[in-house]
Amino acid sequence: MLEQMALFVSGQEGYHTYRIPSLLVTEKGTVLAFCEARKNGGGDAGDIDLALRRSFDHGITWEPYRIIADLGPDTVGNPCAVQDRDTGTIWLLLCRNAEDGHEKDILAGRATREVLVMKSVDDGETWSEPKDITSSVKLPEWTWYATGPCHAVQLKSGRLIVPCNHAVLQPEEERSGPYTAHVIYSDDHGESWQLGGIIGENTNECTLAELADGTVYMNMRSYHGRNRRAVATSKDGGLTWSDLVFDETLVEPVCQASVLSDGQGGLLFSNPASTSRERLTVQSSRDGGETWAILQELHPGPAAYSDLALAGDGAVLCLYECGEQRPYERITLARFSLRKEIHAE
Repeated sequence: MLEQMALFVSGQEGYHTYRIPSLLVTEKGTVLAFCEARKNGGGDAGDIDLALRRSFDHGITWEPYRIIADLGPDTVGNPCAVQDRDTGTIWLLLCRNAEDGHEKDILAGRATREVLVMKSVDDGETWSEPKDITSSVKLPEWTWYATGPCHAVQLKSGRLIVPCNHAVLQPEEERSGPYTAHVIYSDDHGESWQLGGIIGENTNECTLAELADGTVYMNMRSYHGRNRRAVATSKDGGLTWSDLVFDETLVEPVCQASVLSDGQGGLLFSNPASTSRERLTVQSSRDGGETWAILQELHPGPAAYSDLALAGDGAVLCLYECGEQRPYERITLARFSLRKEIHAE
């Protein structure tokens, strides 16, 4: 049975728009739903804070929402969380820029973009102050930078690995590009972070999962045309990556998406399965992303960004942007069974 609940509604609680959903289910089963709370408008820059709601019954009921990061008038966002299963610490990767640091100015080298990390040791009840890790994970010639946005992953090896993207400054042209996906990682339980492998150009907002054989599968927003997702794989925990391939069956409108290991040897994938930002759909693969089948259509109308997680009771959770007239009217949490019949389109 499909259950849906609006967790963040644009215009409520003193914020103009809520965007950029991110999910994490902790080892204790607590569901954490993050998003950007955009104070004065719907754009990607301005006074943007980070909001959180928690659920203790697998996403059925929720605590009131609260702001866990507010850097004054600056932009803080692109949440990407992971929990270290050995220590229990939750690490939340973020990005920051000045209130007037629009993406076009960052790409031109006129404004800066920083990489931050916060942590919680009590299942998301309290959070540390953001720590700047930019110098460890961003090269000097990079201008644009984004973590996720979605969730990060802890590999079987214990490595924490975070999907990211960047753009390189072309100083003579006062521009940057193309967008390019990469990862950052920690091998010391989140105490320090470093740059991992860089993937093919003309890709950005990316999402990853570890396959049963230890291969890291990366799925990326693509600027290569034909409205299809880009894919790469790594055999060494994200240090090096294969050449890009393009999944013709995963249609996209050039938008963010989410991929998740389903805990049964397969993959789940969510995105607006259309050439427009509409029809938020979850698909399933039993062969490492070689083929896909539709598992659940969540919203036939306008929809955009999403993130997937598995609840402690086995339900699939998808936190996604949607609305009736435009995709950014609310952020909704969907719950449904993984055991429902999968049907081909």
